[in-house]
Amino acid sequence: MWLRSSVAAALLLVCLVGSAHAKGPFGTVNVGGWTGGAFSNDETGAFSHCAATAPYANGVILVVSQNAAGIWSLAFASPSYHFNTGENAAIDVTFDGQEQARLFATAFRPDMLTAVMPLNVVRTFQKASLMVATAGHAVLNFDLRSTGPAIAALANCVTKVKADGLDKAGDFTKGAAKPAATADKQGQPPAGKSGKGTRSSSGFGTGFVVSASGHIVTNNHVIDGCSELKGNLTGEAAMVLRVVSADANNDLALLQPTVTATFKDFARIRDRSFHSGDSVVAIGFPYHGLLTSDFTVTTGIVSSLSGMRNDTRFLQISAPVQPGNSGGPLFDTSGQIVGVVTGKIPGLRIAALTGDIPENINFAIKTGALRDFLDNSVVPYQTAEPKGELKTPEIAGNARAYTMLISCKGTEEADAKK
Repeated sequence: MWLRSSVAAALLLVCLVGSAHAKGPFGTVNVGGWTGGAFSNDETGAFSHCAATAPYANGVILVVSQNAAGIWSLAFASPSYHFNTGENAAIDVTFDGQEQARLFATAFRPDMLTAVMPLNVVRTFQKASLMVATAGHAVLNFDLRSTGPAIAALANCVTKVKADGLDKAGDFTKGAAKPAATADKQGQPPAGKSGKGTRSSSGFGTGFVVSASGHIVTNNHVIDGCSELKGNLTGEAAMVLRVVSADANNDLALLQPTVTATFKDFARIRDRSFHSGDSVVAIGFPYHGLLTSDFTVTTGIVSSLSGMRNDTRFLQISAPVQPGNSGGPLFDTSGQIVGVVTGKIPGLRIAALTGDIPENINFAIKTGALRDFLDNSVVPYQTAEPKGELKTPEIAGNARAYTMLISCKGTEEADAKK
């Protein structure tokens, strides 16, 4: 199973420390063929991440890590890889022939592709015995039978180093939780209430202000089960939020600061009809903690005026969205709200049914459902006619004043229900 060579050994060390300009390892993770530990930022000396590697006979080294912000990643490294720095690739993974996921990887180094692992993928990766990874025409098999204890040790590593510091790093396999109870450290916002035996977890989404009184629109699935909610505009301090109302059926939620706040700038909702083929701009905070701390901007068109199974509450859009975009504003070219980003098509599930992986099929809740929700919540929102066309940077610049990162704290027990 394991590849033993001087080349592999050298690349193992590079994989662990090279991608984050890191020093280490501090302490040890040594379980079932996985080796690693904790690492610090080479420039600041602060704790950066915990990582472990495992070399395979197919020539690929797997690298699993969790950073100080709780974000998990999975990397595929090999001395035979020759990627251009910044090159992107989609990697489809199948666990035990059943659970499937698509990972979006980036080459931060020529010999390694790194992808964020959402919570549900981490959980499945931890429990699976076999992973089949497909990228283009390449198909690789990985034995994961020792992965559970490795994930548990890495989670324990992050917890202990954040609590005690790098100078007290030791054997992180000692005191690690059982595999079934670990890895729930990140991902989509948790559901359910905290209780005995639960531990804290967190998730992120996007929201936008729709009134001078600070009413904030987001998706219901972003806030569902959160014990604590915070929101902050880019570059500003976070504010504690409360849930004013929620509509699970239409996946909408309304938030407001717990202290009185007045917003000079807020979004206006378009009051004219919209058409297939019209251009749209999506703004949000995808993969917060891994990508930029600022929001990201993507563009596309309205592909259809209905969603899955002709659901007329939704727009189908081609603007790319990722986890973290949920609840974000969708604009027309005049900078008015035409929808609330809610999600993307489950590509691998569709592929299993059709044999083809769909691309650029994403969805947003129409303003009709949004306005009904705001009317029922007695929100003094404003509408506006589309007047003139703005350039995308102008739309993004205006949106900065009222587009928020939504942070949720919940429980791992709740995450398991997602």
